[in-house]
Amino acid sequence: MDFTVFFSSLLDILNEMSPYILLGFLIAGILHEFVKPETMSRHLAGKGWKPVVKAAMFGVPLPLCSCGVLPTAVGLHRQGASKGATTSFLIATPQTGVDSIAATYSLLGLPMAILRPIAALVGGFVGGVWVNASDNGSGREPQISSSASQPVKDIHCDDSCCHTEPKGAGASLISRLGAAVKYGLVDMVASVGKWLVIGLIVAALITVYVPDQFLVSLRDRPLLAMLAMIVIAVPMYVCATGSIPIAMSLVLKGLNPGAAFVLLMAGPAANFASMMVLGRAIGKKATAIYVMSVVVTALFFGLMVDYLLPAEWFGLLGHNTGEMAHACHHSFGWFETSCTVLLLFLLVYSFFATRHHHNHSHSKSTDMTEIFKIEGMSCNHCRMTVEKAITAVPGVENVVVDLSAGSATVEGNFDSSAVVKAVTESGFDVK
Repeated sequence: MDFTVFFSSLLDILNEMSPYILLGFLIAGILHEFVKPETMSRHLAGKGWKPVVKAAMFGVPLPLCSCGVLPTAVGLHRQGASKGATTSFLIATPQTGVDSIAATYSLLGLPMAILRPIAALVGGFVGGVWVNASDNGSGREPQISSSASQPVKDIHCDDSCCHTEPKGAGASLISRLGAAVKYGLVDMVASVGKWLVIGLIVAALITVYVPDQFLVSLRDRPLLAMLAMIVIAVPMYVCATGSIPIAMSLVLKGLNPGAAFVLLMAGPAANFASMMVLGRAIGKKATAIYVMSVVVTALFFGLMVDYLLPAEWFGLLGHNTGEMAHACHHSFGWFETSCTVLLLFLLVYSFFATRHHHNHSHSKSTDMTEIFKIEGMSCNHCRMTVEKAITAVPGVENVVVDLSAGSATVEGNFDSSAVVKAVTESGFDVK
């Protein structure tokens, strides 16, 4: 194994992506801090196509993965969003995000960066309208409370916490901008950092070690290549940003651009864990429609990329593999290098900060200890959602949520049924 070539390829991809990723994280922080959840809920209530379109438009810029979007979507639904609008939000949100759109532009070019949010919008609309049509008008959707005395809480879940305070209440513009920067460059990095690193490593491994002709044979059978990407992408977990370097490396090895686009759209939108949770939150029928909408839309746009759109739009992706690999190895200026160093620092910092919080934030003596087995957790978004929900239960003093074990150790003088209820209302099952 030529580690020198491997690390050189990894560094090249990092230098190419890091400025755009950091910019995307900052914009994500601003959106998180300044977009009010009550505004979203108000616009997503009621049936018809308008709430469905609004849900997709709200979801496209938000930097939430397929697991992280679940508590947000469940919260929106309980605050009055229709089932169709909730489904639209669930489809559109994990497929894109301002950070992934910027990173897509950096590695895959402007056409891919433009098509990605368009495909997310279309997929969200199709899925939402489909769910509403299948509902046949049965069942009443929950209504939003109009009580002004009860402020709508922020239901956005991130790796630092699930905030329960109204956004910006009594805060100055400077403090809110500071909170936006913290969310973007600390919480967001902690949220997607693991999967970004995995995506970068996989991309470098593909670039260096996969034979150049391995995927070339599939270029003459684009539909088969797309179906193969569906089979690989739908069950696995990959975030919208982490999928980009993988898609780029596969294209460099000969995969057709349409199949790469299928991977970009289908991979982040669904995984087995999220589908299990969705089955209970919005029903099995709506979940099936959700998955089918993701698959159909991804295939449609993949075929469009390969057969309908001008080939020159994707000329960068159609070059000879050897030429492309050579082109990727070029010198970068001080700005790109500085961005890479900053991104690496933030990744390391978020890793140790998360571990320190997990290991040392709970130290009080308590009256009782109980372990709850929890199903449906698959990422740090899920872990922090569960931890925040349990912490809010009266009498709970300490909470340690073990993601790998699927358990929560709760200490204090509390009502066990209240803990179960809090976890269930967050979108997860308690055994």
